[in-house]
Amino acid sequence: MNQHKMKITQYNSKYAEQTVDMWRDSKERAIGQKEIHSFENHVYSLDQILPEQFQIDLALIDEKVVGVIAYNEREISQLYIHVDYQGIGIGQKLLDKVKAQSSGRLTLYTFEVNENAQRFYEKHGFEVIGRGHENEENLPDIQYEWISQ
Repeated sequence: MNQHKMKITQYNSKYAEQTVDMWRDSKERAIGQKEIHSFENHVYSLDQILPEQFQIDLALIDEKVVGVIAYNEREISQLYIHVDYQGIGIGQKLLDKVKAQSSGRLTLYTFEVNENAQRFYEKHGFEVIGRGHENEENLPDIQYEWISQ
């Protein structure tokens, strides 16, 4: 990992293109299929739609976007880590912040094909509470829940 410190900061639209690039690369690698939305629609969603229900935080190293999380006190909507920075604790730092600000209970969904995400969430105290495939990608997914001890 880069020797410089990672910082977590609230999303700012000046990072929109970098964030969407990172998000799409990470998601495509995780699920093995191309993003169904255009790049422009993805930026619009990040800037206009997600903020209506979710706080969005970025993980930055030297002004480079290495992670994104969208959440509220009850739900994590999105969590993606740059493919070159996975497995070094960035996701855990973002998750720890969200847990601390949560209502004591969080839910989220991940794709069944994303076994790395499943291992990550289970390692951090999330348990499977449901299965299905109500998503735009038409892929089976898993619903997880974390409850504070």
